[in-house]
Amino acid sequence: MARIQEWHPEDAEFWAREGRRTAHRNLWFSILSEHVGFSIWSLWSVLVLFMGKEYGIDPAGKFFLVALPTLVGAFVRIPYTFAVARFGGRRWTVVSALLLLLPVLAAAAVMHPGTSYGTLLLVAALTGVGGGNFASSMTNINAFFPARHKGWALGLNAGGGNLGVPVIQLVALGVIGWAGAGHPRLVLAVYLPLIVLAALCAALFMDDLAVTRGDTGALRATCRERHTWLLAVLYVGSFGSFIGFSFAFGLVLQSQFGRTPLQAAQLTFLGPLLGSLIRPVGGRLADRFGGARITFWNFGAMALAGLLVTYASVLRSLPVFLVGFAALFVFAGLGNGSTYKMIPGVFDAKAQDRIAAGESPAAAADWARRTGGAAIGVIGAVGAAGGLLINLAFRESFLRVHSGAPAFAAFLVGYAGCAALTRAVYLRRPARTAAPAQVPAGA
Repeated sequence: MARIQEWHPEDAEFWAREGRRTAHRNLWFSILSEHVGFSIWSLWSVLVLFMGKEYGIDPAGKFFLVALPTLVGAFVRIPYTFAVARFGGRRWTVVSALLLLLPVLAAAAVMHPGTSYGTLLLVAALTGVGGGNFASSMTNINAFFPARHKGWALGLNAGGGNLGVPVIQLVALGVIGWAGAGHPRLVLAVYLPLIVLAALCAALFMDDLAVTRGDTGALRATCRERHTWLLAVLYVGSFGSFIGFSFAFGLVLQSQFGRTPLQAAQLTFLGPLLGSLIRPVGGRLADRFGGARITFWNFGAMALAGLLVTYASVLRSLPVFLVGFAALFVFAGLGNGSTYKMIPGVFDAKAQDRIAAGESPAAAADWARRTGGAAIGVIGAVGAAGGLLINLAFRESFLRVHSGAPAFAAFLVGYAGCAALTRAVYLRRPARTAAPAQVPAGA
């Protein structure tokens, strides 16, 4: 595909004539690549289920093994965001997909008893590149869609990517159920051809947008905006919870409720599946009712779900725990979609401020696109780091009291704080810059 020189998604005639078709074609193949990236990012959340006593690693060590990819994934999201501006969305999607071969081949080489813990940590860190795919994919798709459709498009793109987590967990369940817990390489064998397929489809069917060139200069402006960091805190609460719980769920079931690898695998995929499927709904609700309103009520619901899983952890009641954890995944997914909708809305409103100050509409729109795209990378990176905090909290909790109850209690306090922040900044005394994130569509 050639580089598209002219792209005007806000022009209704252009959008109806050719923009919509082109944007949706790029969206579907972006989802495929991001989906595979999320699967590889969460690879060690399933590989630890294959690591029995012969590996000599205790639960605390496994939690850290699972946590490390989230840290690396958060770090690489910044350069991945700006790689779209440097190389183009299509080209970088191809490169980022092929990079996923490295952690898969490395895992195939080291997944056997006797491998040193340091080697396993190094190979687990490589899977962090899968987390970077999300940032570049979201930045790329953000440029294709008009503001009125961004919530749905970004939610669909992210939700399809998030589905990579439960899908690889289902693959692991199939392998454990069919071949037993001694054959982790079968999981890797499934994903090698999928990585090649994602790269090939991106090369054949996606486009590069000329308007994304030169966006690297937007990072400084984005980091100076206080809303970048406020929204990052909210995204830690929503996406950080989703990815952290997705990686840790199986280990929590094994460590706190004594589930076998097969029993844990039978349940692990359910939460990430629910959270992934509901994420586009969060974006759609934000389009309709406003991102801040949905985000506020959503964090309130997450706090209540956190209270329920804390109670279940103290009682060691698996049925109550599963209900509460499923609720956490659902609301984390909704919050992912609504929080991400707020990002372009904030920067679009800031652009209106610049127009009111005398800047040309074209220049203001270009500023909003560039800084909003950069903010997606920064906020996505900080949010992914929340997954590290989740897993480190579990590690410390099980190390000290052999229960996840203290960790869950800390999480519910965090969700209450996110709800208070959303209300104070974006609802009770809404700043003018937050208006598009709050006003219902068509209001």
